[in-house]
Amino acid sequence: MQQNNSFSSMMALFFRFSKLNLKSALEYKFDRFFLAFAVFCREMVSIIVIYLILTRLIRIKGWEMNEMFFLYSFLFLSYSLFIFLFTGIRDFDNMVYSGELDRYLIRPLGLMYQIVASRVDYCATIGHGVVGVILFIKTAFNVGIDWNYKNITYYIAALVGGAIIQASLFMISSCFSFWAVKTINLRNLIFFNSRRFAGYPISFYPGIIQKMLIFIVPFAFVSYFPAQFFLRKPDLSMFWSGYLYMTPVVGVIMFVLVYRFWLFGLKHYSSTGNSMF
Repeated sequence: MQQNNSFSSMMALFFRFSKLNLKSALEYKFDRFFLAFAVFCREMVSIIVIYLILTRLIRIKGWEMNEMFFLYSFLFLSYSLFIFLFTGIRDFDNMVYSGELDRYLIRPLGLMYQIVASRVDYCATIGHGVVGVILFIKTAFNVGIDWNYKNITYYIAALVGGAIIQASLFMISSCFSFWAVKTINLRNLIFFNSRRFAGYPISFYPGIIQKMLIFIVPFAFVSYFPAQFFLRKPDLSMFWSGYLYMTPVVGVIMFVLVYRFWLFGLKHYSSTGNSMF
C-alpha cells in the first residue's frame, strides 16, 4: 500500500489525534474541569502577589502595573500555545520511560510528528490561556497601543515565536532522555527557574542575568522584547533595537539546532523495555 504523507492527510490525521485527545480529556469532565481550574488559580496567585507588590512599589525600573501585566500576557499566552502544540515534547521523558516511544518508532510516520500530534494537555492550555487572556484584555487597551494590522500581526508572530522558543528549551532536556531516561529535574532547572526571571523587565537584573536571558535561555524574546516593541520604555536603550524583531527568528534557529541534537541523541536510544503494547 502506498504511504500517503501529503500535507492535507497529515493535517487530517493531526486533527483526528486532537479529537481523540479531547475525547479522552472529557471522559472525566468533573476532574478535568477542576484540574484546569487549579492551574488557573495557581497562576493567578502569582499575579495577585505581583499586584500587591506593585501597589506598594508603584513602578519597577520605570514600568507601571499595566505595563508589567502586559509583559506577563506574553508569558502566559505563549506558554498556553506551547502546551497546546508541544505537550508531547514536554512529556517526552515519560514516553521514553514508559516505552511509548517504541511504538512510535515502528509506525510509518515521522517520529517528531507523532510526538507532537499524540498529546494535548487541554487543562494546562486552558488554565494558562485564560490567565493570559485576562491579562491581555486588562492591559492591552490601557498602555497606549494602536491595535492596527501591523501590531496585531506582530503580537501573533511574537506568541508563535515565544511558543517555539519554549518548545526548544523543553526539547533540550528531552535530548538527554536518550541517555538518562528521566530528565524532569534538568527540565525544571533549564525552564521553570529561568522563566521566573522573565516575569520582570530584564533591565531590572545584573548584566550576567541579562546576557543569560538573551543568549543562553532566551526568555527575553518571549516576553521582554515583544512587550518593548509596543511600549518603548526608556530602558530599551540598554539593548540593541534589532532584538525587538527577532523572536520568531530566534525560535526557528533554536528549534532547528536543538532538533539536530535531538536526532543525534535518537541514534543512541535504547528501549527501557517497559512497553506494554
